[in-house]
Amino acid sequence: MTAPAQLIHPADPADAPWWRSAVIYQVYPRSFADANGDGIGDLPGITSRLEHLAELGVDALWLSPFYLSPQADAGYDVADYRTVDPVFGTLDDADALLHKADGLGLRVIVDLVPNHTSDEHEWFRAALKSVPGSPERNRYMFRDGVGDEPPNDWKSVFGGGAWQRVTEANGRPGQWYLHLFDVKQPDLNWANPEVHQEFESILRFWLDRGVAGFRIDVAHGLVKAPGLPPYGAEHELLHGAEEDRPSPPYWDQDGVHEIYRAWRRIIDEYDGDRVLVAEAWVEPADRLARYLRPDELHQSFNFPYLVTPWRAADLRAVITESLQATDAVGAPTTWVLSNHDLVRHATRFGYPAGTRLPNGVGADDPQPDAALGLRRARAATLVMLALPGSAYLYQGEELGLPEHTSMPDDVRQDPTWLRSQHRGRDGCRVPIPWQGDAPSYGFGPGPLTWLPQPAAWREHALDAQHDVAGSTYETYRAALHLRREHSLGGGSLTWLAGWADDVLALVNGPVLVLANLGAAPVELAKGTEVLLASGALVSVDDVVSVPQDVTVWARRAAIA
Repeated sequence: MTAPAQLIHPADPADAPWWRSAVIYQVYPRSFADANGDGIGDLPGITSRLEHLAELGVDALWLSPFYLSPQADAGYDVADYRTVDPVFGTLDDADALLHKADGLGLRVIVDLVPNHTSDEHEWFRAALKSVPGSPERNRYMFRDGVGDEPPNDWKSVFGGGAWQRVTEANGRPGQWYLHLFDVKQPDLNWANPEVHQEFESILRFWLDRGVAGFRIDVAHGLVKAPGLPPYGAEHELLHGAEEDRPSPPYWDQDGVHEIYRAWRRIIDEYDGDRVLVAEAWVEPADRLARYLRPDELHQSFNFPYLVTPWRAADLRAVITESLQATDAVGAPTTWVLSNHDLVRHATRFGYPAGTRLPNGVGADDPQPDAALGLRRARAATLVMLALPGSAYLYQGEELGLPEHTSMPDDVRQDPTWLRSQHRGRDGCRVPIPWQGDAPSYGFGPGPLTWLPQPAAWREHALDAQHDVAGSTYETYRAALHLRREHSLGGGSLTWLAGWADDVLALVNGPVLVLANLGAAPVELAKGTEVLLASGALVSVDDVVSVPQDVTVWARRAAIA
């Protein structure tokens, strides 16, 4: 078939930095591997499983928080940024993990949480002991109320109001502090130079220990609009921009950019191409690209792509828009389908395309078609890994793990559930299975797990898929090998015309990618050399076809 082509993105130079094309694997420490049998994953457990990541073929791992924390929000409430919470191990364990990862050729990115601390951080404890207007309180967003009401009408992402009143030393109700997340996560005051100095010191502490960079939690939320103007609307961080309302005055304020310019100057002092990655729910794409200008951050997660429905036109549009926006500032685009905050994509794709899911799925909610979800998830993954830029994987997706949609409500721990009765994020955070016939499916040496694992985990365990042709694990491993062999991460993207509207057809370097999202099979030209397919192809009378919800990689010369 001869098809007109539309070049969307040119290839990177051969000497481009590693992070422009890297595949980065997110490790959620509580749920990856438990070395001591207490039911909670830990740093020694992660270290013991690093060979899995090297064999899988990723370039780096990103560790969600492991710092000292009361764990009100699974470690995103940090009490001390320079030490390890005992539930996860010690600083020596962190150093051992970094050392082993380096020996395996894996870089390590760590989470940084700069929007808020824990209410058990020494700074906040000092603030509570101090008087209104004190330097200690000026590190946080303390404000006087309006009579007995809070300073304004802002809402918490986790539900309810975003202000908490304190009791002063004289025993009377006093000032209020802002917490855009849980009440135990007071927001820092980034108008205070002391806050800037502290986090610049924290950056250096971990860079000196050898981390490859930082994923910045709520990177768009540090600076609040002057005067804290009213807003009042319920706002869910995990659903991006709302078209029918103005942008909240606590997201994406212009002042964040000077913070990241200062951080970029620090990270550029270190060798090894260290990297800063934003978690920034910012739309439109050209607004997000401002975070990625040459003197700011290196990458930002592509959330519009993550939440795009399984429809060819929608995918084509978001891929094009994403590449054009980041190309305009000389940055790479990132691609991601699952993380620790969202329903896993093997479950999301099990619903009709475009279904807006609640924040978490429970046993009494409509349930997905599990087989369809996994089929589409595998197809979507082959699309993602064929795109130029950097790709992020969430632990367990290489095993085809779905959301735990039947988890009993009485075991849920997410503050979203506790504050709002939305099921929240526990369903995607369940400890992952390594061995089907072992207690806790090999997560730890015993049966304990901090969240219950569903019985279906047995069939998803690594040992049930390793060296099994066509398994989800082996499909991921093959895709990552081919991605590296053909330099797809640093490659180009050209859309091919002439195909049905419900077919994605693109070329990246020597590889042609066809994803069939429609009901009609897509015939391949005779003699096509298929490199990889997400599912079984159909062969009738020497004609090979790609059925619905299957993606195929083929040698470009054969069919382009």
